[in-house]
Amino acid sequence: MAVHFHKLKVKEVRQETPDCVSIAFSVPGELKKDFEFAQGQNITVRKKIGDDDIRRSYSICSAPYENELRIAVKKVDGGKFSAYANTELKAGDELDILPPTGKFNTNLEPANCKQYLAFAAGSGITPVISIIKTTLQVESKSSFTLVFGNKGRSSIIFFEELEGLKNRYLNRFNFINVLSREKTDAPINSGRINSDKLIELNKLVDYKSTDDFFICGPEEMIFCVKDFLEQRGIDKKKIHFELFTTPGQKKASLRKPQAASSAGPKSRITIKLDGRSFDFDLGFDNDCILDAALKQGADLPFACKGGVCCTCKAKLLEGEVEMEVNWGLEQDEVEQGFILTCQSHPKTEKVVVDFDIK
Repeated sequence: MAVHFHKLKVKEVRQETPDCVSIAFSVPGELKKDFEFAQGQNITVRKKIGDDDIRRSYSICSAPYENELRIAVKKVDGGKFSAYANTELKAGDELDILPPTGKFNTNLEPANCKQYLAFAAGSGITPVISIIKTTLQVESKSSFTLVFGNKGRSSIIFFEELEGLKNRYLNRFNFINVLSREKTDAPINSGRINSDKLIELNKLVDYKSTDDFFICGPEEMIFCVKDFLEQRGIDKKKIHFELFTTPGQKKASLRKPQAASSAGPKSRITIKLDGRSFDFDLGFDNDCILDAALKQGADLPFACKGGVCCTCKAKLLEGEVEMEVNWGLEQDEVEQGFILTCQSHPKTEKVVVDFDIK
């Protein structure tokens, strides 16, 4: 069946830095199964603020073995929910939450003896710390190195927890800070995570012998690291990255939908949701399938509408569609017929999409 929002009570709001809080939720017994998660996954939060129905996806920063569902929310300029979370949200409040989704991880095996390397900047640490904690717990022979970029020490989210992990896993966890606006004793710890820094870091970390890479943070940093590794022959399958926003988000859509009444080829769209189905017509050059279905009154899962979070993922059962962008689905998911409905436009006279198949 399709995923749906559930009301969860806030258990704790904890100040992590001056502009970031972490939020722990109480998950009732009947929802424990729905909210089981793997390291690196995220949840979608929905909150009515004024007249706006705000939906945001946030990475889970706790590890599965900790038996806690916790996210971190950093205050951003113009961010309605992030401002609310940092200034008004308190224990006992309720929020609408979608169960965990996402594939920003690898399969872990207790017998593995691997080397992992993560690059994070700012709030990009949120899924990465979950991945680090889980990996070190499950794979006792594996090691993990984190390169973490921030403005200064006061802005380092989860600093004490990361230091604790370093002390607990002395020989298996290496924590390298890179500060852009604060003087450091060693040049390696000063500056930004860019191509020059990556070359410099090669003195401390061996990219070639690393089994898996995880990258999360600002778009520019993510693609800088990704391109750097690929240019040095690192297998793309070893490079895992998580975007928080759509690349070039401020740019106009690649497609300019025409008026719904305009002439041109149309498709008969069938949406399957919760064991039921409904149909409507949609022009090839009109709205994406998600927006058109929402206008028909459908209560479909979605969040970013930018091809990143995968909340609107569905299975294409019949017909063909064209996705404007895809930053969330893995190649194997695309090959299995999954689509992002927020980016999909019909290309055939009939299209059948199923939200119940995950």
